[in-house]
Amino acid sequence: MRQMDIAGDNSLFVLLSFEGPDPYSLAGGLGTRIANLCQALAGMGFPTHLFFVGDPRLSGEEFMSEEKLILHRWCQWISEYYPSGVYHGEGDKVNDYSRSIPPFVIERLVKPALSEDKLVVIQSEEWHTAEAVCQLSEQLRDLGLRDRVVIFWNANNTFGFDRIDWPRLTGNATITTVSRYMKYIMRELGVNPLVIPNGIPEAALIDAGDGAAARLKKQLGADLLLTKVARYDPTKGWLQAVEATARLNRGGRKTVLLARGGIEPFGEEVMLMARQLGLIVKDVWATGQGEQAALDAIGRSGEADVLNFKSHCMPRLLSMLYHSSDAVLANSTHEPFGLVGLETMAAGGVAFTGGTGEDYAIHLHNSIVLETDDPAEIEAYVDYLSGHAEQENGIRSAGRHTARRFVWTEVIRNLIEKTGLQASMQGIPQVPVRTHLLPEAPQSPEPVPAGGPILIPVGV
Repeated sequence: MRQMDIAGDNSLFVLLSFEGPDPYSLAGGLGTRIANLCQALAGMGFPTHLFFVGDPRLSGEEFMSEEKLILHRWCQWISEYYPSGVYHGEGDKVNDYSRSIPPFVIERLVKPALSEDKLVVIQSEEWHTAEAVCQLSEQLRDLGLRDRVVIFWNANNTFGFDRIDWPRLTGNATITTVSRYMKYIMRELGVNPLVIPNGIPEAALIDAGDGAAARLKKQLGADLLLTKVARYDPTKGWLQAVEATARLNRGGRKTVLLARGGIEPFGEEVMLMARQLGLIVKDVWATGQGEQAALDAIGRSGEADVLNFKSHCMPRLLSMLYHSSDAVLANSTHEPFGLVGLETMAAGGVAFTGGTGEDYAIHLHNSIVLETDDPAEIEAYVDYLSGHAEQENGIRSAGRHTARRFVWTEVIRNLIEKTGLQASMQGIPQVPVRTHLLPEAPQSPEPVPAGGPILIPVGV
């Protein structure tokens, strides 16, 4: 069957996620992903509904993007008792989400859309929504409507894989994931997912300016600046980053590691190791809001080797730090996609990746792809690039070109292609196109100037 044309006037997208765009709901990369994905879909003309565990103090339903995007804040009656964020009271929320989402989506969204001969696409994220999407599919099947709806379930990480009934899930949804590395892991579970990569907003292609790097290094009295942004988790390569910093300092060049982790207990072990290696560690708090307040706090930190930044990092600040650093250490030993590496490329920085899920990374072309967990490898490549400025500049330039291929408009074109194929395989009739709203692929957009907006906060 000929693959169908999918456009804004003949389709409806329903996104199911635990995390979402509210600060209450942003706990990590999933919140960033889903917030950007729903905004990009709506911006391309696709009516989009996002169901997520939202802030209990905000409206249960909110219309955005000229009413193309509708936010549905779910489980609010439970969240009132769990004010510490989306995963506070996680079990109660999962149970309520799984029970209440399917009938609402079917009655309020699926049935009306099908009555207008629209294609309904349901995109479900991570293990928290697996039961909900299974019940949704099964209830649609009972109503004789399942074959008219395309349902995806996406894995961004391996978290919660032990909680999933894989035969049931694969019988109710088309499984997707974000990288070939994740595809390989999931094949070991008897699952063969489609790969649809993660994305970044076009606003991430920011030009931070080379002057910022020189000013920041001068403030810190540093010869070399390293940045690492990740959860405090043993798989994130924190201990290797700290030891590489110590090795570079022992080599005679003042090296500062700017660290932005989470609240995980492993962070204490990381900082203890840094002190045991003879590094001076200082916690840094921004006393005001915005990029300049954060930079002022970093500049006032005085003599230190590791700056443990404790305040929230807005995207503009991260972009400036990525651009200004001699290396951004995204050196995880298990990384399903590697959003920090891609954001570093977008900012014109040098990403040191761990070589797992970073399908976009090409060694010594647009990044440094580390082959071991030996800190000496990080030290050696930092030394190498500092003596080969022309190659370093080439890596920064190539990284920007790579990042442009992963902006959300490009990723959504991939999603639409996979959706059309799945619809054809299900035998969904060709949907008439009255106004084709899917734009052409962007032609290598220029980086956004330093004053341009960043729409969605990046979590860590």
